[in-house]
This record gives sequence, C-alpha cells and structure tokens, in this order.
Amino acid sequence: MNNNLPFSHKIPETENNALYMVGTPIGNLDDITFRALKVLKEVSFIACEDTRQTKKIMNRYDMSNNLISFNKNNSFKKIPKIINALLSGKSVAIVSDAGMPSICDPGEDLVKKAKSLGIRVICIPGPSAVTTALASSGMCSSKFIFEGFLPKKKIEREKILFEISSNEKTTVLFESPHRIKKLLQELNDFCGGQREIQIFRELTKKFEEHIGCNIKEAIDFVKDKEILGEITIVIKGIQKTKIFDYDLELLKRELHELVNAGLTLSAASKYLAKKRNTTKSVIYKLY
Repeated sequence: MNNNLPFSHKIPETENNALYMVGTPIGNLDDITFRALKVLKEVSFIACEDTRQTKKIMNRYDMSNNLISFNKNNSFKKIPKIINALLSGKSVAIVSDAGMPSICDPGEDLVKKAKSLGIRVICIPGPSAVTTALASSGMCSSKFIFEGFLPKKKIEREKILFEISSNEKTTVLFESPHRIKKLLQELNDFCGGQREIQIFRELTKKFEEHIGCNIKEAIDFVKDKEILGEITIVIKGIQKTKIFDYDLELLKRELHELVNAGLTLSAASKYLAKKRNTTKSVIYKLY
C-alpha cells in the first residue's frame, strides 16, 4: 500500500508556540483527515492518551514522531512540561485514544492553561462518538445533553439519573462494557422500562452494533451476554406535556407549604397531582 501523503510537498501546516487539538478515528483508521495527518507529522511531539493507540495511526500512515504519554493519571505532572515546551517555541499535538481530545479526558485542563498564557490553541476537527451515535439514533439532535461517564458516587450519580428521567432533551452517555448492565438497571428504575434508548457498540469498526429498543428490552438483550467494546448510549427525552394552566410559582409555594405542614414530599406530590390533574413525578421535581 502506498501511504505517501498527497500534501507532503505543500507549505507546512504547523506553527511554533501552538497547541493542536487533533481529532482521531473512533474506530476505523480511515476516518482521519489529511490535515490531521499533516499536523501529526510536523509537530515537535505528540501528547497521547495512550502511545500504543497513537502508534497504530502512525504505523498505518507510515509516519513517525516523538510520542509522550498524557492521560488522567499523569496530567498533573505533564501539563507544566508541555506548557514549557510550547513557551520555548515548540508545537505540540494532543490526541486521545479515540475521537476529539478534551472530551472526557484531561485535554481540557491543558487547553485552559495554554489559553491563560496566551498560547495559541488550534483545533483540527475529527470524529466524535457523541455526534456519530446521536446522528445514527434518529432521535432529536437539535438540542441534546452530553453527560459523558456518570459519576461513581451514589448521590451525584442519582442526581444526574433523576435529571435524565425528567429531561425533554435527548441525552448521550458513555459507559464501559463491564458496567453497562448496572447502568441499564438504574435507567430502568429512574426512567421506566418503556423509555426509548439506543446502545451503540464499536462505532465505525467491523463489528459495529446498534441495539435500538426501550430500556426493558435492552436489559433483556444484554442479560446473558458478555459485552465488549466501546459503548455510547442515546436516551430519548420525555414528551413535552402541557401541564400548567396556572402559575408555576404558586404551585411550588403550595407544595412547600404542604411539606412544611408535615406531609411527606411523596404525599404532598400525590395530593397536588390529583388536584391539578397531572402526574406525581411532575409535581415531585418542582420541590
């Protein structure tokens, strides 16, 4: 295979004292731009989430460059070194294992520091599992929420799960294969089994899989299976319902008064839901 880059004779792309955020393939190594390859070839060095993953791209396109490790485990030590290199006149590219750097990785901390020092930051756009899954889902994509990986702490996690359960916007999540079954059960508890969901596994790769169904069916699908690969989940928002033909602040005040009078939040919500001809969950989330 001839891997000579068709732009190798052109004017250099990279500048001194510049940090390049380079989007890389989320699976299929052909999904990379000529400009991204040119930058990776020309910069002083490349900061990689995992050098082994970046080497696959370099080998695929017969390129070489200096690679350093830059990830959540060492970013505290590496950011000052990268900044010093940029200030000394070098150009640096930062890449994640897949997709756009700074999405769910420490790249955002490096960008923030670079910008605070007046260092030019240049983004070389590329693939993203977020937008790939969203576009493939057929769900509303004009407004959506990206939550990344949910926090592990129970209180923080349940707070976000409750927000997902009551949000009208589409939600996109990342999850690891060994935690997907737990997450689906949590979504079932908070959103109900009939909420529409699509699970995307190994996007752009040979064994790409779309599991499109509701939450209950998704639980049944993965129950007896060993799930492998990168996973992106898209959850449909709730249907907008006209529930307030009255003053919202008045309803909130009435709810608080009932709770302060001694009713539990659950009982107060149930009472007002019946009184206002709406659902208990709608009233509950006003508290």
